[in-house]
Amino acid sequence: MQDTMKPKTKPTPQAPDLWRNVLVNYTNKNIDGLVVFDYAGLNASPENMVALTKYIDELAAQKPSGFERNEAMAYWANLYNALTVRIVAENYPVKSIRKIKSGFFPGPWKKKLVEVEGEKLSLDNIEHDIMRPTFKTPLVHYMVNCASIGCPDLKETPWSAETLEQDLETAARDFINSPRGVTTDRGRLQVSSIYNWFQEDFGDSEAGVIQHLQEYADEEVAAKLLGRKNIDKFDYDWGINAPE
Repeated sequence: MQDTMKPKTKPTPQAPDLWRNVLVNYTNKNIDGLVVFDYAGLNASPENMVALTKYIDELAAQKPSGFERNEAMAYWANLYNALTVRIVAENYPVKSIRKIKSGFFPGPWKKKLVEVEGEKLSLDNIEHDIMRPTFKTPLVHYMVNCASIGCPDLKETPWSAETLEQDLETAARDFINSPRGVTTDRGRLQVSSIYNWFQEDFGDSEAGVIQHLQEYADEEVAAKLLGRKNIDKFDYDWGINAPE
């Protein structure tokens, strides 16, 4: 699957309206500015659960091996996020996505959830075997949402090739300039565990992570990063990104 992301052919439309309607109906921002998803509401709506599955099936029937880069990035991110929303809604209520098991493993990431171009794929396959090695940009980490408070926000509209560059920059800035991305506690620099788990994607060193953060930091966060060479603490909140 990895070597199929290079083509230049015109993509098939991704029929985003079904996914857009789900996002419009069930996403909102809480008082802290976090995008939350109403999994309980979706679970209680057979009509919208069917619509979500129809959207996933429509994506799965396409051939992303024929997509240009931006279209492929949008395709895989939308598929990942739609699959995540569906599996959490199917298992709701849960306090954390980690409570949804894949055999002995916490979380649903290793469970085969979809078949694309004849290959059965898990969420881990999509993120770690396709998106990260194919697109080779740390910005993919701001595209996929794992239904957790500590994750970059679930995008409230479908990812689109036409606006991808601008939307990626916005997503990176929004996360980095939130306490989930970067904060200080009594002078100690704390950043998201994402930058530890996937440090190789961010320069493969703490200095590389800090340089990446500085690229998207606003004035307040830039001041926290000024002169830093090391990170004191990594943190991540696995709580479900649902309304309280």
